[in-house]
Amino acid sequence: MAHRRTNGRRCPMTKRKPVREEAEAPAVAERESRAPVEAIRAAAFAQFAERGYPVVTVRDIMKACGLTQGALYNHFKSKDELLHDIITSTQGELERQCKQAVAGAGDDPRAQLAAFVRVYVVRHCRLRIEALVANREIGWLDAERVADIRRSRRAIRDIVVAIFVEGVKRGVFDPPQVDGRNDFKAIAMALLDQCTHVSKWYGPGGDLTEEQMANLYADMALRMVGAQPTRPA
Repeated sequence: MAHRRTNGRRCPMTKRKPVREEAEAPAVAERESRAPVEAIRAAAFAQFAERGYPVVTVRDIMKACGLTQGALYNHFKSKDELLHDIITSTQGELERQCKQAVAGAGDDPRAQLAAFVRVYVVRHCRLRIEALVANREIGWLDAERVADIRRSRRAIRDIVVAIFVEGVKRGVFDPPQVDGRNDFKAIAMALLDQCTHVSKWYGPGGDLTEEQMANLYADMALRMVGAQPTRPA
């Protein structure tokens, strides 16, 4: 053991861990603690999609992901809380991606709408199981949890409404009207419903790739509001 001198006395020196090892330790611990949660979420999505929320038990979910029943209760208080968690997690990520797409599209409402729709459609093409569970099983949650999810959905709708308002203001959109007036919320909901339902029928290996499907929907969205289609740079 190495020693160092202190006031004339020799003291043993403690061996210090390399800085990199010290920095990596928390990251490893975080990954290990997060892994069971992600496994539980993935199993819950798959089980709920295949069999429906009311039929699936906690035991079924834990068996599917190879963990004990107690592992679920380390992270979620109940099956209801798990359903709320998996829906809010995917909903929150969708909202984040939509905002990011619009922010990165510049200030042209046409480019913003196209960017929004492309991101929204690609995500629903890729995450079909998540979309199915989020839209079909939400009714099993209590009113407070449903309201929490709907707040995020309204936020996404309001992104589209804001784009419509700006597009009409600039004269680049000419959307259909109801009794001579614009109803941007109704048009936004119609568009979102159309884009969401791609998850019900689209599958890999078809005639169109996810990106081609996203471009098709972006073109339709622009035509819906009387604008010319655009292509990403």
